[in-house]
Amino acid sequence: MSPELNAASLGVAMVGCGVIGHTHVAAIEAVDGVELVAIVDPIEQARTKFADEVEARTGRRPTIYADLDSALADSRVQLVAVGTPSGFHIEQGLAALRAGRHVIIEKPLDASLTRVAEIEAEAADAARRGVVASVISQRRLDDSTRVVADAIASGALGRVTSALATSPRWRSQDYYDSGDWRGTWKLDGGGALANQGIHTLDLLLCLMGRPVEIYARTALLAHERVEIEDTLVATISFESGALATMHASTAAYPGLDQRIQIMGSAGSAIIGENELEYLSTSASGDEAPGSAAPADGEHARGVEQPAAGHIRQYRDVLHAIRTGGEPTVTVAAAAQSLITMRATYISATLGRPVLFDDVRSGEYNDLEVRTEAGAAR
Repeated sequence: MSPELNAASLGVAMVGCGVIGHTHVAAIEAVDGVELVAIVDPIEQARTKFADEVEARTGRRPTIYADLDSALADSRVQLVAVGTPSGFHIEQGLAALRAGRHVIIEKPLDASLTRVAEIEAEAADAARRGVVASVISQRRLDDSTRVVADAIASGALGRVTSALATSPRWRSQDYYDSGDWRGTWKLDGGGALANQGIHTLDLLLCLMGRPVEIYARTALLAHERVEIEDTLVATISFESGALATMHASTAAYPGLDQRIQIMGSAGSAIIGENELEYLSTSASGDEAPGSAAPADGEHARGVEQPAAGHIRQYRDVLHAIRTGGEPTVTVAAAAQSLITMRATYISATLGRPVLFDDVRSGEYNDLEVRTEAGAAR
């Protein structure tokens, strides 16, 4: 039987005790109306240590479980936060939704497309029952994103013609060696784009609309003993006719700013590291750098709290639960980002452009994607 989903404070089960699990818990502890009541991880040492840390910090010890099914039998659990390796995301999200729980899934939606249609249908059915499902894409809730999205929607930028998106990060070899799942296609779902650049790609799609065709190249240039890419470049065409380039890397020492530039016939905008750096329109004649005020005092330029984006998204999901509305980031929106991401890897593997709709339809589901430079090492 499903728990009562309209309690004053929603009980949350955190699934996964890795690095991102700590970010989720930091957000849970910062948001009024949600409370961590359970921790799930198959590794006893990991879940016990995680619970000890929460208890030392808050004075409350969450119940620990070895598996999700056991946590779903706990009537206090009303919201499930999935922070496991990417290859488990849809499986665990489906289990939670079918048990009548609200769900927040860490990005990306999954490591493959084989069950995307299944969770889209399940999330749509759950929504009709008042159960909310969302996927972490916190950049969509940034003030800078909303300012640029409003400028596009209002026509202030004229016809949007092109965009440049880049995520030039650095990850050491130790990062990839720190877990057996890291750097694998099966559980990581990809490399620089899937894990570091996915938010930049998601923001690109949020602002530019539905993709039509993707053409990409990948390489493994600065790391060893991994299956995935550390450098990716792709060109994307959109239904509007606009063109964009997407660049992602974990081989850009020491790590540079993530940035997206949107250019139109009447104006342009630049978002750098989640801040609006520039907004110019022919109507305003303003060619000075722009700025978007931080919400709720959560961050100043360059010093955003590590969990600030997750805090905003938890508040957004809680609002959707309380009002019966839709979260800003739906499973369908996350599916579009995952399909586009997968299309880049398919294109790079085949060495030719691929159509978004063909990837969505499952035409390439049997294709084993690869990174050429990695395979040759």
